Amino acid sequence: MLQITLHKMPPMSLLVLITMSGTLAMHMFVPALPYSAAEFGASVGEMQMTISLYIIGLAIGQLFYGPMSDALGRRPMLMIGLGLYTIAGIAAALSQNLYLLIGARLLQALGGCAGLALGRAIVRDTADATTVVSQLALLNLMMMIGPGLAPILGSAVAATLGWRAIFWLLALLGFVALFFTWRLLPETSIPSGRLSVALLAQDYKRLLGSARYMGFTLGGGCTTTSIYAFIAAAPFIFVTQLHRPLHEVGLYLGLLIFGMSLGNALTGRLIKVISVDRLLLAGNTLCLVSASILLLSILSDHMQLVTMLSLMFVFTCGIGITGPTALAKSMNSHPHLVGSASGLYGCTQMTAGAICTSFAAVGSHPALSAVTILTVAALIGQIAIWIALGCERRLNNVAHVEG
Repeated sequence: MLQITLHKMPPMSLLVLITMSGTLAMHMFVPALPYSAAEFGASVGEMQMTISLYIIGLAIGQLFYGPMSDALGRRPMLMIGLGLYTIAGIAAALSQNLYLLIGARLLQALGGCAGLALGRAIVRDTADATTVVSQLALLNLMMMIGPGLAPILGSAVAATLGWRAIFWLLALLGFVALFFTWRLLPETSIPSGRLSVALLAQDYKRLLGSARYMGFTLGGGCTTTSIYAFIAAAPFIFVTQLHRPLHEVGLYLGLLIFGMSLGNALTGRLIKVISVDRLLLAGNTLCLVSASILLLSILSDHMQLVTMLSLMFVFTCGIGITGPTALAKSMNSHPHLVGSASGLYGCTQMTAGAICTSFAAVGSHPALSAVTILTVAALIGQIAIWIALGCERRLNNVAHVEG
């Protein structure tokens, strides 16, 4: 555990690049679905498999990169992942039928998730206690804004250069990330050299059996990626229900991204004077209170644009505070299993995001469905965080008595 402070911190710009590569590819292809569907003669449902399988691959893959990096090292596993991401991007760009495209997208996800899992682990390896939360805040922001920026970028590329250009661009992004990882990233962990299915199962059994770790993981995962439900429903909420023109939707989502940025920036400053525990509870409480007020306004038929935007801005500020603090607490709970803890945290986030997004389509009232999901997710997060803090307090009391 002492060795993790001996390694030089790699450039944050590199960690941002490898983190964003995986999330950008998640929804960048969405605006191009009609173009590719027309070329392959496929239905909308068939084309949507390229998105759903990507999210599944992004979630599951992190479960393997984490423990494998604990055993074999962060650097080689990250380079393997980025290499796979690059090759899969080229394969997707050259695919001649739907099934090849779906397969390439799954491989792209299995490569892209390396940056999500290992970027966090590298920060935990190299940052000290005073900077780890602020640096995790930046990486968390990149993970959250990627799905928001991706459709805008994908729409522009598909409209001007065609849908295949999206995958050439993603392949180029992967190659650039791979090159600079090779040149600039040192090994930041002390690889154990021990890797087996039994050890993998043992590590995850230990993490899943830890109420402290799972509380912080569920608390952070449910609260942060629930915003995916609102992003998915945003066009229907603003255009159909609030009667705003379609071109304004991007501006409103941009405001929410700014809210996450503000929350992350505040976290970096406040962590110097406020404990991580209080920041975590404050961030989640902001989410819960703002979502609850917004839900009441919808149920009472008082939904207005200003109310929607102001309360969602507060909610995203809360996400910006909750995300990095929950992540730091979960990874600190098992410092000898940083890779595995990061992988399971990322898997939980993606799974929660996928579940929330799927429920956003339930019912005929998009705003009511989306905001109900935000409220329930924030409430689950609040309960999970209190349970985790209680477990941590009891463990500290036992250690103090034994000491």
